[in-house]
Amino acid sequence: MADVTVKGGVVVTGMGRQRADLGIRDGAIETVRPDLAAVGTTIDASGLLVLPGMVDTHVHLMDPGPTEREDFPTGTAAAAARGVTTIVEHTHAHPIRRADDLMEKRRYLAGRSHVDFGLAAHVWPDRIDRLAELWAMGITFFKIFTCTTHGVPGLDSSRLLGTLRAVAGFGGTCLIHCEDELITSEAERALKEAGRTDPGVIIEWRSREAEQASIALVATLVRMTGARATIAHVSTPEAARLIGEAQAAGGNLAAEACPQYFALREDEILEHGAFRKFTPPARVRSDSEQQEMLDLLATGAFSHVSTDHAPSTAEQKRSGDIWEAPFGLPGLDSTFPWLLDLALTGRIPLEKAVALYAEAPARRYGLAPRKGRLERGADADFVLIDPESSFTLTDDRVISKAGWSPYSERTFRGRVVATFLRGTEIARDGAPHEELDGMFLPGAGAL
Repeated sequence: MADVTVKGGVVVTGMGRQRADLGIRDGAIETVRPDLAAVGTTIDASGLLVLPGMVDTHVHLMDPGPTEREDFPTGTAAAAARGVTTIVEHTHAHPIRRADDLMEKRRYLAGRSHVDFGLAAHVWPDRIDRLAELWAMGITFFKIFTCTTHGVPGLDSSRLLGTLRAVAGFGGTCLIHCEDELITSEAERALKEAGRTDPGVIIEWRSREAEQASIALVATLVRMTGARATIAHVSTPEAARLIGEAQAAGGNLAAEACPQYFALREDEILEHGAFRKFTPPARVRSDSEQQEMLDLLATGAFSHVSTDHAPSTAEQKRSGDIWEAPFGLPGLDSTFPWLLDLALTGRIPLEKAVALYAEAPARRYGLAPRKGRLERGADADFVLIDPESSFTLTDDRVISKAGWSPYSERTFRGRVVATFLRGTEIARDGAPHEELDGMFLPGAGAL
Protein backbone atom coordinates (compact mmCIF):
# COMPACT_ATOMS: atom_id res chain seq x y z
CA MET A 1 0.00 0.00 0.00
CA ALA A 2 1.23 3.47 -0.84
CA ASP A 3 2.28 5.84 1.92
CA VAL A 4 -0.44 8.15 3.26
CA THR A 5 -0.01 11.40 5.19
CA VAL A 6 -2.87 13.03 7.11
CA LYS A 7 -2.03 16.72 7.44
CA GLY A 8 -3.29 19.62 9.50
CA GLY A 9 -5.78 18.05 11.88
CA VAL A 10 -6.13 17.98 15.66
CA VAL A 11 -5.44 14.43 16.84
CA VAL A 12 -7.61 13.41 19.81
CA THR A 13 -6.93 10.43 22.05
CA GLY A 14 -8.18 9.45 25.47
CA MET A 15 -5.19 11.23 27.01
CA GLY A 16 -5.45 14.58 25.24
CA ARG A 17 -5.30 16.39 21.94
CA GLN A 18 -2.59 17.95 19.80
CA ARG A 19 -2.18 19.45 16.37
CA ALA A 20 -0.35 16.64 14.63
CA ASP A 21 -0.04 14.72 11.39
CA LEU A 22 -0.31 10.99 10.81
CA GLY A 23 2.20 9.07 8.75
CA ILE A 24 0.78 5.77 7.48
CA ARG A 25 2.60 2.89 5.85
CA ASP A 26 1.09 -0.44 4.75
CA GLY A 27 -2.18 0.26 6.54
CA ALA A 28 -0.59 0.97 9.93
CA ILE A 29 0.34 4.16 11.73
CA GLU A 30 4.06 4.82 11.51
CA THR A 31 4.28 8.34 12.96
CA VAL A 32 2.14 10.80 14.93
CA ARG A 33 3.81 14.22 15.21
CA PRO A 34 3.53 17.80 13.97
CA ASP A 35 4.83 19.02 10.65
CA LEU A 36 5.35 15.75 8.83
CA ALA A 37 6.54 16.05 5.27
CA ALA A 38 3.74 15.11 2.89
CA VAL A 39 4.56 11.72 1.41
CA GLY A 40 2.46 9.68 -0.98
CA THR A 41 -1.27 10.34 -0.81
CA THR A 42 -1.99 13.42 1.29
CA ILE A 43 -5.27 13.86 3.15
CA ASP A 44 -6.07 17.42 4.16
CA ALA A 45 -7.50 17.44 7.71
CA SER A 46 -7.28 21.20 8.22
CA GLY A 47 -10.01 22.41 10.57
CA LEU A 48 -10.95 18.84 11.44
CA LEU A 49 -10.57 16.55 14.43
CA VAL A 50 -8.77 13.25 13.84
CA LEU A 51 -10.12 10.50 16.09
CA PRO A 52 -9.41 6.77 16.15
CA GLY A 53 -12.04 4.63 14.45
CA MET A 54 -14.72 3.67 16.93
CA VAL A 55 -14.92 0.09 18.27
CA ASP A 56 -18.42 -1.24 18.89
CA THR A 57 -18.34 -4.50 20.82
CA HIS A 58 -22.07 -5.30 21.05
CA VAL A 59 -23.69 -5.66 17.62
CA HIS A 60 -26.34 -8.03 16.22
CA LEU A 61 -26.50 -8.23 12.41
CA MET A 62 -28.80 -11.28 12.03
CA ASP A 63 -26.49 -12.70 9.39
CA PRO A 64 -26.84 -15.57 8.65
CA GLY A 65 -30.41 -15.63 9.93
CA PRO A 66 -33.39 -13.30 9.46
CA THR A 67 -31.49 -10.94 7.17
CA GLU A 68 -34.67 -9.03 6.36
CA ARG A 69 -33.95 -7.37 9.73
CA GLU A 70 -30.24 -6.73 9.07
CA ASP A 71 -27.26 -8.23 7.30
CA PHE A 72 -23.50 -7.69 7.39
CA PRO A 73 -23.18 -5.54 4.24
CA THR A 74 -25.90 -3.12 5.35
CA GLY A 75 -25.14 -3.05 9.07
CA THR A 76 -21.44 -2.49 8.54
CA ALA A 77 -22.22 0.18 5.95
CA ALA A 78 -24.05 2.05 8.72
CA ALA A 79 -21.06 1.53 10.99
CA ALA A 80 -18.60 2.89 8.44
CA ALA A 81 -20.72 5.92 7.61
CA ARG A 82 -20.89 6.89 11.30
CA GLY A 83 -17.22 6.43 12.18
CA VAL A 84 -17.16 2.84 13.48
CA THR A 85 -14.30 0.79 12.01
CA THR A 86 -14.43 -2.32 14.20
CA ILE A 87 -17.37 -4.31 15.54
CA VAL A 88 -17.86 -7.48 17.57
CA GLU A 89 -20.95 -9.29 16.35
CA HIS A 90 -23.18 -12.09 17.54
CA THR A 91 -26.61 -13.07 16.32
CA HIS A 92 -29.14 -14.91 18.48
CA ALA A 93 -30.92 -16.41 15.47
CA HIS A 94 -27.83 -18.29 14.26
CA PRO A 95 -25.60 -18.51 17.34
CA ILE A 96 -22.02 -19.70 17.44
CA ARG A 97 -22.02 -22.61 19.90
CA ARG A 98 -19.45 -25.01 18.44
CA ALA A 99 -16.16 -24.83 16.58
CA ASP A 100 -17.78 -25.68 13.25
CA ASP A 101 -20.29 -22.83 13.76
CA LEU A 102 -17.40 -20.40 13.99
CA MET A 103 -15.62 -21.78 10.93
CA GLU A 104 -18.84 -21.76 8.91
CA LYS A 105 -19.61 -18.17 9.84
CA ARG A 106 -16.08 -17.00 9.05
CA ARG A 107 -16.34 -18.55 5.58
CA TYR A 108 -19.79 -17.09 5.03
CA LEU A 109 -18.74 -13.56 6.01
CA ALA A 110 -15.74 -13.37 3.68
CA GLY A 111 -16.28 -10.27 1.55
CA ARG A 112 -19.47 -9.20 3.37
CA SER A 113 -18.18 -6.50 5.75
CA HIS A 114 -17.23 -2.84 5.31
CA VAL A 115 -15.35 -2.85 8.64
CA ASP A 116 -13.12 -5.23 10.58
CA PHE A 117 -14.98 -7.58 12.91
CA GLY A 118 -14.67 -10.03 15.76
CA LEU A 119 -17.24 -12.71 16.54
CA ALA A 120 -18.71 -13.72 19.89
CA ALA A 121 -20.05 -17.13 20.89
CA HIS A 122 -23.15 -17.92 22.93
CA VAL A 123 -23.00 -20.12 26.01
CA TRP A 124 -25.47 -23.01 25.88
CA PRO A 125 -26.08 -24.95 29.11
CA ASP A 126 -25.07 -28.31 27.60
CA ARG A 127 -21.86 -27.06 25.93
CA ILE A 128 -19.93 -25.46 28.77
CA ASP A 129 -17.18 -28.07 28.41
CA ARG A 130 -16.45 -26.88 24.84
CA LEU A 131 -15.80 -23.22 25.60
CA ALA A 132 -12.01 -23.50 25.75
CA GLU A 133 -11.92 -24.80 22.18
CA LEU A 134 -13.88 -21.80 20.91
CA TRP A 135 -11.63 -19.40 22.81
CA ALA A 136 -8.54 -20.96 21.23
CA MET A 137 -10.14 -20.59 17.79
CA GLY A 138 -10.42 -16.83 18.18
CA ILE A 139 -13.87 -15.82 19.40
CA THR A 140 -13.79 -12.41 21.11
CA PHE A 141 -16.03 -13.16 24.10
CA PHE A 142 -18.78 -15.44 25.37
CA LYS A 143 -22.32 -14.05 25.55
CA ILE A 144 -24.26 -15.26 28.59
CA PHE A 145 -27.93 -14.76 29.43
CA THR A 146 -29.23 -15.19 32.96
CA CYS A 147 -32.82 -15.39 31.67
CA THR A 148 -34.11 -17.04 28.53
CA THR A 149 -34.28 -14.30 25.87
CA HIS A 150 -34.36 -14.21 22.05
CA GLY A 151 -34.50 -18.02 22.06
CA VAL A 152 -31.22 -18.30 23.95
CA PRO A 153 -31.53 -20.29 27.20
CA GLY A 154 -30.65 -18.52 30.42
CA LEU A 155 -28.09 -20.03 32.76
CA ASP A 156 -29.21 -20.83 36.29
CA SER A 157 -26.83 -20.04 39.15
CA SER A 158 -25.18 -23.48 39.06
CA ARG A 159 -24.45 -23.37 35.33
CA LEU A 160 -23.39 -19.74 35.58
CA LEU A 161 -20.89 -20.67 38.27
CA GLY A 162 -19.57 -23.52 36.13
CA THR A 163 -19.25 -21.26 33.10
CA LEU A 164 -17.39 -18.53 34.98
CA ARG A 165 -15.01 -21.09 36.49
CA ALA A 166 -14.31 -22.52 33.05
CA VAL A 167 -13.77 -19.12 31.45
CA ALA A 168 -11.50 -17.99 34.30
CA GLY A 169 -9.50 -21.18 33.89
CA PHE A 170 -8.45 -20.42 30.31
CA GLY A 171 -8.35 -16.63 30.64
CA GLY A 172 -11.41 -15.81 28.56
CA THR A 173 -13.95 -13.03 28.93
CA CYS A 174 -17.76 -12.77 28.99
CA LEU A 175 -20.53 -10.31 28.21
CA ILE A 176 -23.50 -11.03 30.48
CA HIS A 177 -27.13 -10.01 29.97
CA CYS A 178 -28.46 -9.68 33.51
CA GLU A 179 -32.16 -10.21 34.20
CA ASP A 180 -33.33 -12.69 36.83
CA GLU A 181 -35.18 -15.65 35.28
CA LEU A 182 -37.55 -16.26 38.19
CA ILE A 183 -38.55 -12.61 38.53
CA THR A 184 -39.15 -12.09 34.80
CA SER A 185 -41.01 -15.39 34.30
CA GLU A 186 -43.33 -14.77 37.26
CA ALA A 187 -44.03 -11.22 36.05
CA GLU A 188 -44.78 -12.52 32.56
CA ARG A 189 -47.16 -15.15 33.96
CA ALA A 190 -49.06 -12.63 36.08
CA LEU A 191 -49.31 -10.02 33.32
CA LYS A 192 -50.58 -12.51 30.75
CA GLU A 193 -53.01 -14.01 33.25
CA ALA A 194 -54.39 -10.50 33.77
CA GLY A 195 -54.90 -10.17 30.02
CA ARG A 196 -52.48 -7.27 29.69
CA THR A 197 -51.37 -6.40 26.17
CA ASP A 198 -50.67 -2.69 26.65
CA PRO A 199 -47.09 -1.44 26.07
CA GLY A 200 -46.61 -0.83 29.79
CA VAL A 201 -46.19 -4.56 30.35
CA ILE A 202 -42.57 -4.29 29.17
CA ILE A 203 -41.63 -2.04 32.10
CA GLU A 204 -43.24 -4.40 34.62
CA TRP A 205 -42.03 -7.61 32.95
CA ARG A 206 -38.38 -6.62 32.53
CA SER A 207 -38.15 -4.78 35.82
CA ARG A 208 -35.40 -2.89 37.61
CA GLU A 209 -35.54 -5.50 40.35
CA ALA A 210 -34.90 -8.31 37.86
CA GLU A 211 -31.82 -6.57 36.50
CA GLN A 212 -30.35 -5.61 39.86
CA ALA A 213 -30.94 -9.03 41.45
CA SER A 214 -29.13 -10.70 38.56
CA ILE A 215 -26.23 -8.23 38.66
CA ALA A 216 -25.79 -8.87 42.38
CA LEU A 217 -25.54 -12.64 41.78
CA VAL A 218 -23.20 -12.27 38.81
CA ALA A 219 -20.95 -9.88 40.73
CA THR A 220 -20.64 -12.37 43.57
CA LEU A 221 -19.79 -15.26 41.26
CA VAL A 222 -17.30 -13.19 39.27
CA ARG A 223 -15.44 -12.33 42.47
CA MET A 224 -15.52 -15.96 43.65
CA THR A 225 -14.20 -17.39 40.39
CA GLY A 226 -11.79 -14.66 39.31
CA ALA A 227 -13.54 -14.49 35.92
CA ARG A 228 -13.42 -11.46 33.63
CA ALA A 229 -16.90 -10.23 32.72
CA THR A 230 -18.79 -7.22 31.44
CA ILE A 231 -22.39 -6.47 32.36
CA ALA A 232 -24.28 -5.60 29.18
CA HIS A 233 -26.48 -2.50 28.76
CA VAL A 234 -26.48 -1.25 32.36
CA SER A 235 -29.70 0.75 32.64
CA THR A 236 -29.75 2.59 36.00
CA PRO A 237 -27.46 4.40 38.43
CA GLU A 238 -28.27 1.75 41.04
CA ALA A 239 -27.08 -1.01 38.72
CA ALA A 240 -23.91 0.92 37.90
CA ARG A 241 -23.20 1.37 41.61
CA LEU A 242 -23.61 -2.37 42.24
CA ILE A 243 -20.93 -3.00 39.65
CA GLY A 244 -18.70 -0.32 41.19
CA GLU A 245 -18.97 -2.02 44.57
CA ALA A 246 -17.97 -5.33 43.00
CA GLN A 247 -14.99 -3.68 41.33
CA ALA A 248 -13.91 -2.15 44.65
CA ALA A 249 -14.08 -5.62 46.20
CA GLY A 250 -11.71 -6.99 43.55
CA GLY A 251 -14.11 -8.27 40.89
CA ASN A 252 -12.93 -8.02 37.27
CA LEU A 253 -16.25 -6.56 36.21
CA ALA A 254 -17.06 -3.79 33.73
CA ALA A 255 -20.23 -1.81 33.02
CA GLU A 256 -21.30 -1.33 29.40
CA ALA A 257 -23.23 1.85 28.53
CA CYS A 258 -25.74 2.16 25.66
CA PRO A 259 -27.31 5.44 24.52
CA GLN A 260 -30.90 4.30 25.03
CA TYR A 261 -30.42 4.34 28.82
CA PHE A 262 -29.34 7.97 28.72
CA ALA A 263 -31.36 9.50 25.88
CA LEU A 264 -34.75 7.71 26.01
CA ARG A 265 -37.41 7.90 28.74
CA GLU A 266 -39.26 5.04 30.42
CA ASP A 267 -42.71 6.41 29.56
CA GLU A 268 -41.95 6.68 25.83
CA ILE A 269 -43.06 3.09 25.40
CA LEU A 270 -46.61 4.12 26.31
CA GLU A 271 -46.69 6.31 23.19
CA HIS A 272 -44.39 4.44 20.82
CA GLY A 273 -45.18 0.85 21.82
CA ALA A 274 -42.98 -1.78 20.20
CA PHE A 275 -40.70 0.92 18.78
CA ARG A 276 -39.40 1.23 22.35
CA LYS A 277 -39.44 -2.50 23.09
CA PHE A 278 -35.94 -3.55 24.11
CA THR A 279 -34.62 -5.16 27.24
CA PRO A 280 -33.78 -3.99 29.78
CA PRO A 281 -36.19 -1.21 28.78
CA ALA A 282 -35.48 2.49 29.08
CA ARG A 283 -35.49 3.55 32.75
CA VAL A 284 -35.00 7.34 32.88
CA ARG A 285 -38.01 9.03 34.49
CA SER A 286 -36.81 12.59 35.03
CA ASP A 287 -34.23 15.18 34.04
CA SER A 288 -32.38 14.55 37.30
CA GLU A 289 -32.13 10.81 36.62
CA GLN A 290 -30.87 11.52 33.13
CA GLN A 291 -28.24 13.89 34.49
CA GLU A 292 -27.17 11.31 37.07
CA MET A 293 -26.57 8.77 34.31
CA LEU A 294 -24.54 11.31 32.32
CA ASP A 295 -22.52 12.20 35.40
CA LEU A 296 -21.69 8.53 35.92
CA LEU A 297 -20.64 8.26 32.28
CA ALA A 298 -18.34 11.26 32.61
CA THR A 299 -16.77 10.13 35.89
CA GLY A 300 -15.92 6.56 34.90
CA ALA A 301 -18.66 4.37 36.37
CA PHE A 302 -19.25 3.01 32.86
CA SER A 303 -16.27 1.33 31.26
CA HIS A 304 -17.23 1.75 27.61
CA VAL A 305 -20.06 2.48 25.17
CA SER A 306 -21.71 0.06 22.74
CA THR A 307 -24.84 0.16 20.61
CA ASP A 308 -26.54 -3.19 21.26
CA HIS A 309 -27.61 -2.70 17.63
CA ALA A 310 -30.54 -5.12 17.17
CA PRO A 311 -32.80 -3.71 14.43
CA SER A 312 -36.22 -4.66 13.14
CA THR A 313 -38.14 -2.94 10.36
CA ALA A 314 -41.13 -0.73 11.14
CA GLU A 315 -43.40 -3.39 9.65
CA GLN A 316 -41.93 -6.03 11.97
CA LYS A 317 -42.31 -3.75 14.98
CA ARG A 318 -46.00 -3.27 14.13
CA SER A 319 -46.68 -7.01 13.76
CA GLY A 320 -48.77 -8.62 16.49
CA ASP A 321 -49.28 -7.27 19.99
CA ILE A 322 -46.59 -6.01 22.37
CA TRP A 323 -45.70 -9.58 23.42
CA GLU A 324 -45.16 -10.74 19.83
CA ALA A 325 -43.27 -7.75 18.43
CA PRO A 326 -39.47 -8.25 18.29
CA PHE A 327 -37.14 -6.77 20.88
CA GLY A 328 -34.39 -4.35 19.94
CA LEU A 329 -33.39 -0.99 18.48
CA PRO A 330 -31.14 0.09 15.61
CA GLY A 331 -28.07 1.87 16.97
CA LEU A 332 -25.14 1.96 14.54
CA ASP A 333 -26.59 4.98 12.72
CA SER A 334 -26.93 7.02 15.91
CA THR A 335 -24.51 6.01 18.69
CA PHE A 336 -21.41 7.92 17.60
CA PRO A 337 -23.43 11.04 16.66
CA TRP A 338 -25.01 10.93 20.15
CA LEU A 339 -21.66 10.52 21.89
CA LEU A 340 -19.95 13.14 19.75
CA ASP A 341 -22.77 15.58 20.53
CA LEU A 342 -22.30 15.00 24.27
CA ALA A 343 -18.63 15.88 23.89
CA LEU A 344 -18.94 18.87 21.58
CA THR A 345 -21.68 20.43 23.70
CA GLY A 346 -19.54 20.14 26.82
CA ARG A 347 -21.36 17.42 28.73
CA ILE A 348 -18.39 15.05 28.67
CA PRO A 349 -14.78 15.71 27.57
CA LEU A 350 -14.03 14.81 23.97
CA GLU A 351 -11.12 12.74 25.22
CA LYS A 352 -13.56 10.78 27.37
CA ALA A 353 -15.74 10.05 24.34
CA VAL A 354 -12.71 8.63 22.51
CA ALA A 355 -11.81 6.50 25.51
CA LEU A 356 -15.37 5.20 25.90
CA TYR A 357 -16.06 4.21 22.31
CA ALA A 358 -12.60 3.39 20.95
CA GLU A 359 -9.79 2.81 23.41
CA ALA A 360 -11.61 1.13 26.32
CA PRO A 361 -13.65 -1.43 24.37
CA ALA A 362 -10.61 -2.39 22.29
CA ARG A 363 -8.60 -2.85 25.46
CA ARG A 364 -11.38 -4.72 27.31
CA TYR A 365 -11.78 -7.31 24.56
CA GLY A 366 -8.19 -7.85 23.52
CA LEU A 367 -8.36 -5.84 20.27
CA ALA A 368 -5.75 -3.31 21.44
CA PRO A 369 -3.15 -2.14 20.64
CA ARG A 370 -4.11 -2.87 17.04
CA LYS A 371 -7.54 -1.20 17.29
CA GLY A 372 -8.94 1.86 19.04
CA ARG A 373 -5.71 3.91 19.14
CA LEU A 374 -3.79 6.48 17.15
CA GLU A 375 -0.22 5.47 17.88
CA ARG A 376 2.71 3.84 16.16
CA GLY A 377 1.97 0.25 15.15
CA ALA A 378 -1.83 0.47 15.39
CA ASP A 379 -4.02 -0.05 12.36
CA ALA A 380 -4.61 3.26 10.57
CA ASP A 381 -8.31 3.31 11.44
CA PHE A 382 -9.40 6.92 11.92
CA VAL A 383 -12.31 9.31 11.56
CA LEU A 384 -12.27 12.93 10.40
CA ILE A 385 -14.78 15.11 12.29
CA ASP A 386 -16.00 18.62 11.53
CA PRO A 387 -16.75 19.99 15.02
CA GLU A 388 -18.46 23.11 13.67
CA SER A 389 -21.06 21.26 11.61
CA SER A 390 -24.14 19.40 12.79
CA PHE A 391 -25.97 16.28 11.70
CA THR A 392 -29.73 15.72 11.74
CA LEU A 393 -30.74 12.07 11.75
CA THR A 394 -33.94 11.40 9.82
CA ASP A 395 -35.44 8.05 8.92
CA ASP A 396 -34.44 8.49 5.28
CA ARG A 397 -30.80 8.87 6.38
CA VAL A 398 -30.83 5.60 8.35
CA ILE A 399 -28.63 3.10 6.52
CA SER A 400 -29.60 0.10 8.68
CA LYS A 401 -32.31 -2.11 7.19
CA ALA A 402 -34.50 -0.95 10.07
CA GLY A 403 -35.17 2.25 8.13
CA TRP A 404 -36.07 4.16 11.30
CA SER A 405 -34.44 5.38 14.50
CA PRO A 406 -35.72 6.35 17.96
CA TYR A 407 -33.55 9.48 17.52
CA SER A 408 -35.12 10.51 14.22
CA GLU A 409 -35.37 14.29 13.77
CA ARG A 410 -32.72 14.93 16.45
CA THR A 411 -29.81 17.18 15.54
CA PHE A 412 -26.35 16.30 16.81
CA ARG A 413 -23.34 18.59 17.02
CA GLY A 414 -20.41 17.41 14.92
CA ARG A 415 -20.30 15.59 11.59
CA VAL A 416 -18.36 12.58 10.37
CA VAL A 417 -16.57 13.82 7.26
CA ALA A 418 -14.79 10.59 6.36
CA THR A 419 -13.92 7.19 7.84
CA PHE A 420 -10.71 5.26 7.09
CA LEU A 421 -9.96 1.57 7.64
CA ARG A 422 -6.29 0.59 7.59
CA GLY A 423 -5.48 3.83 5.77
CA THR A 424 -8.15 3.47 3.07
CA GLU A 425 -11.25 5.67 2.94
CA ILE A 426 -14.41 3.58 3.42
CA ALA A 427 -17.04 6.32 3.80
CA ARG A 428 -17.42 10.05 3.14
CA ASP A 429 -20.13 12.53 4.04
CA GLY A 430 -22.45 9.85 5.40
CA ALA A 431 -22.15 7.55 2.37
CA PRO A 432 -20.23 4.25 2.59
CA HIS A 433 -18.09 3.18 -0.35
CA GLU A 434 -18.92 -0.03 -2.19
CA GLU A 435 -15.81 -2.03 -1.27
CA LEU A 436 -16.25 -4.76 1.34
CA ASP A 437 -12.73 -5.10 2.69
CA GLY A 438 -13.41 -5.77 6.38
CA MET A 439 -11.42 -8.63 7.90
CA PHE A 440 -12.04 -11.09 10.71
CA LEU A 441 -10.11 -10.25 13.89
CA PRO A 442 -9.09 -13.30 15.96
CA GLY A 443 -9.70 -12.84 19.67
CA ALA A 444 -7.12 -12.75 22.44
CA GLY A 445 -7.13 -16.52 22.95
CA ALA A 446 -6.39 -17.44 19.33
CA LEU A 447 -3.62 -19.98 18.93
